[in-house]
Amino acid sequence: MDEQHTGTAQSLEPLVVRVLAPNPSPFTYTGTQTYLVGTTDLAVIDPGPDVPEHIDAILAAIAGRPVTAIVITHTHRDHSPASRPLAALTGAPIVGCAPLVVADTGPRLEAGFDPDYAPARILSHGEAVTGQGWTLRAVHTPGHTSNHLCFALEETRALFTGDHVMGWSTSVVAPPDGDMADYMASLDRLMHRNDRIYYPAHGNPIENPRRLVRGMMGHRKQREGQILRLLREEARPVPAMVARMYAGLDPKLFPAAGRSVLAHLIDLRTRGLVTEDGETWSHVG
Repeated sequence: MDEQHTGTAQSLEPLVVRVLAPNPSPFTYTGTQTYLVGTTDLAVIDPGPDVPEHIDAILAAIAGRPVTAIVITHTHRDHSPASRPLAALTGAPIVGCAPLVVADTGPRLEAGFDPDYAPARILSHGEAVTGQGWTLRAVHTPGHTSNHLCFALEETRALFTGDHVMGWSTSVVAPPDGDMADYMASLDRLMHRNDRIYYPAHGNPIENPRRLVRGMMGHRKQREGQILRLLREEARPVPAMVARMYAGLDPKLFPAAGRSVLAHLIDLRTRGLVTEDGETWSHVG
């Protein structure tokens, strides 16, 4: 595991520097990782939460160089709020994902949405932001959120994966905005790329990307299989499925696990494999 130090700029390769925010938690692991891309002029990817000491650390890493763009993968509150003070301090435009605010009071393991995110430019799949010696191209990867983008550094075949693929845990896919079918399709999109390394927003760099993505897809297929086997036995509500599927899990986390199960069930319902009656889900056939 790479050693990480909050607030200290760490060079990962000639074009990439990492700055760790001081926001460790059950959903951020050691904290949100902000990346600086470039040498002469810079892009700042996911400046993180609006925490003055983190913004100061980013400014120290920028070291007076021009910032071409502040680039956002998605609008959870541990990723995008610092874009605004950083834009005011550097004059750089905020670019990247589309705005998205979802009213959701259900149990969740990730941060809520940033309601004040206001990009100067929204990047669609395949569009790029460029600087001297670097190109960041948007890769649309909905699933964790519907507006999620990864960014490919074309010069070194590195991919900044935000929360779509993380270096410590599988991504949370929680309805109403999280969508399991989209998430699986986005993983498949990455399987067809030739990225050398992933730099996630949480956790260590991923040096064998395809192997990890293949394993993540397999894990989700196993969960889907568990759900179908349980519903073939008998119709069940989500909490009963969670109790069977997540043996040994802290009961405090059962509601959040239920969101993941619900995401699978919604996908299975769309595919005509399960149906629901009130709180109870049944296998079709």
